[in-house]
Amino acid sequence: MHALQGRWLTDGGPALPGAGREALAAVGADLVGRWGEPHRHYHDLRHLAEVLAAVDTLARAGRLRPLDRATALLAAWFHDAVYAVGVADDNERRSAALAARALGPLGPAEGVVDRVVTLVLDTEAHEIGDEVVDPARPVLHDADLWVLAAPVERFDEYCRQVRAEYEHVPAAMYARARTDVLRPFLVRPHVYRTAHARRVWEPAARENLARELTRLAG
Repeated sequence: MHALQGRWLTDGGPALPGAGREALAAVGADLVGRWGEPHRHYHDLRHLAEVLAAVDTLARAGRLRPLDRATALLAAWFHDAVYAVGVADDNERRSAALAARALGPLGPAEGVVDRVVTLVLDTEAHEIGDEVVDPARPVLHDADLWVLAAPVERFDEYCRQVRAEYEHVPAAMYARARTDVLRPFLVRPHVYRTAHARRVWEPAARENLARELTRLAG
């Protein structure tokens, strides 16, 4: 947790040139508190750390400019900042609204708040196209989906954690709904949008997804 709090103070970098340290720290403390809520099993501080690490990897591989990298990192911090099981369709929009409220007073660079909001909303459906111009958008898209390509043990743990968040949903209903979420990734030409993720992560992601869909089918 302390490492994440330290990251927050630097991740905004060129995207928040006017941020005062005290105000920045207050927003960071609120975010860490949100990500640490007890009802979260997967969408928690570990997921946040994994997404931030994936953004770092993709930013290096894609040689993102510092402002683009910082924008993707800020969006990673906010993308599941609001997470309430049972109203999942609203979580991304509420997280985007939180980002707009929190970043506005922090002296953001021109256009950064709108970009962060767009990136957060992208994580609702994960359906951005290859024609997207903003280089931060495919980076966050893929970073949020890194877990699909995780080593088998971590991927299977992720599946159990998501199920735990929806333990109130009957098994058959959960299997149908979860299948509806995961299957579209396999029928696409590509799971990921960045060249690095397609080359390095995609084969494992397809194997993991196929295995989980088989399990869900019973």
